[in-house]
Amino acid sequence: MHIEFSGAAREVTGSCHILHVNGQRILLDCGLFQGRREQSREKNRKLPLPVNKIDAVLLSHAHIDHAGRLPFLVAQGYTGSIWTTSATRDLCAVMLADSANIQQRDVEYLERRGRPYSPPLYSLADAMQAVDQMIGVPYNRWLDVLPGVRALYTDAGHILGSASIVIEAKEGSHTHRVVFSGDIGRDDQPIIRDPDPPHGGADTVIMESTYGNRDHESVDGAREQLARVIRETAARGGRVLIPAFALGRTQEVVYDLHALWRADRIPEIPVFVDSPLALDATSVFALHANIFDRSEALIRETANPLEFPLVRFTRSVEESKQLNHRHGPMVIVAASGMAESGRILHHLRNGASDPRNTILMVGFAAENTLARRIVEKQPVLRVFGDEVQLAAQVEVLNGYSAHGDRTEMRSWLDAVRSEGVKARREIQRVHLVHGEASAQDAFAASLREGGYNVDAPESGDTRPV
Repeated sequence: MHIEFSGAAREVTGSCHILHVNGQRILLDCGLFQGRREQSREKNRKLPLPVNKIDAVLLSHAHIDHAGRLPFLVAQGYTGSIWTTSATRDLCAVMLADSANIQQRDVEYLERRGRPYSPPLYSLADAMQAVDQMIGVPYNRWLDVLPGVRALYTDAGHILGSASIVIEAKEGSHTHRVVFSGDIGRDDQPIIRDPDPPHGGADTVIMESTYGNRDHESVDGAREQLARVIRETAARGGRVLIPAFALGRTQEVVYDLHALWRADRIPEIPVFVDSPLALDATSVFALHANIFDRSEALIRETANPLEFPLVRFTRSVEESKQLNHRHGPMVIVAASGMAESGRILHHLRNGASDPRNTILMVGFAAENTLARRIVEKQPVLRVFGDEVQLAAQVEVLNGYSAHGDRTEMRSWLDAVRSEGVKARREIQRVHLVHGEASAQDAFAASLREGGYNVDAPESGDTRPV
């Protein structure tokens, strides 16, 4: 039994790992690579192995860098099951359809401009078929994936429906136990419950490491910083432009704006969520309110914590364009979080050069993305092929990360180890994935000091279980 690392190996995007057991192969995630477009396009078109050699897929959550290549897998002939939580399945229904539509629009745009282009990775029909092949499962209940292989999902506390996955596989008289962390969330996030580290320990842990070299500010501190930015920008008569992932981050920001408005800590200015995908994702949240964090007062005391008088969702292109002609302070939340696509690009092209405005970064900015260039405050941004001077204020709120920081991830791993001691199953090895090299190296060094056997595999590497 061994693990092959195919994506999110010494990088953040393209999550995909292959578990080989008893001649069977299981994919853990099958996500899109993001970053340099030509390089990502080439990597996305190369599947980790032929589809006729894939026996099952276990999906941790609905973010595109974890689920985004599943329709391509289906388009290439995969007909097997894709196991995931019910909330993730419902979110994928909107996320994957949106991904297919974006690819088609990009091709049409390049075709109109007479520029070279590659065909879309997959179609809307492929995205719908991928969702049809998903089987929604509850947390904390064992399921039989393949002969001799079973899996259990626990709440990862990252986004709605996110999971860490425990895989048990029998080889002869021995049962191997692998824990795949997925993306580990944070304690005390609004809406989302705290991470629930798997019980029973593990032989091998495949663990994310996105923020392995830093600690975040507190969640409460991020909310106060959000209030400060809005108050200061409104006083200048400017706009707060927030590139945000349509799934997870948008709902978190809207929730916090609701809480700040109730507490009279922000001015009465309109909040526009300019993202059809965010509107659809928010509707899915309403369907799964049973897994919200009930310790939050706003959840207990309101009918819908994601609705309040200041917020307005825009769906049509016409509504989006009208925002350019509105006067006065406002908040605009729009996808994508990496600022590589979506309506946020139009708002950045129109607003990045205005010193009254603030661009507020509330999520991870991967290398070689426009979001990273904004975080670095590069003086000139390229948007839709045009050069735009960056004169707006730039603020970065790390407290809004849905990923645990190094302390929170270490606590999660220590909890898995503690459970393993109770079950007499010591962790033999930890493989770090989903992190840039600098973060992984720092995190690995700190874990080794704590007695863990740790490495950070490269793409294509294999490791025994």
